[in-house]
Amino acid sequence: MMNNAKIIGISRLRMGTDGKGITTLVGFYGCPLRCKYCLNPASFSPDANPRILTPSQLYDEVKCDSLYFLSTGGGVTFGGGEPLLNMDFLEEFKSIVGDTWRFTAETCLSVAEENVKRAIHIFDEFVVDIKDTNPDIYLAYTGKSNNLALENLKLLAKAVPSKVIIRLPLIKDYNTEADVRKSEDLLRSMGFERFDKFVYRVKK
Repeated sequence: MMNNAKIIGISRLRMGTDGKGITTLVGFYGCPLRCKYCLNPASFSPDANPRILTPSQLYDEVKCDSLYFLSTGGGVTFGGGEPLLNMDFLEEFKSIVGDTWRFTAETCLSVAEENVKRAIHIFDEFVVDIKDTNPDIYLAYTGKSNNLALENLKLLAKAVPSKVIIRLPLIKDYNTEADVRKSEDLLRSMGFERFDKFVYRVKK
């Protein structure tokens, strides 16, 4: 059976926004969360029209940028949506590419533990959008519990803490600067040291 995946977008020649060097961002359809200020609602909208690609077809589309990846230390960043819902696809794509390109996952970690264990072996970096570690804030903002995400963070903390960047946003009407500091303190106690702190700019 072919490992098809639903792809909502491929953005080429990105610099400084999705990992080291020049990158291509591949967005998957499908997300377990329903964040109030979602930046990419097409990732779960029933009206979206994603393309269905095999790993080989995706490789054929992005291989033209291999020289840029190799010369800058860049590669492919997988986002969405939630890329770790597509581990069969990602593992096959990795087997085609090998170790020549850098692989980055932009993930909420609200996926099965087994998916994260598999992802550890193929990704060079994880950018984890944890929102907030406070369970009440997380539930109010995403509509889901953060238990799974926090358990998967513990898994990454034991296996590859240096490969993890954690996004800690200040979210209007949902958390405060004090909440962000509490999240950072908790995450540092787990062994993480790389953080991306910023303010969500809410569109009016």
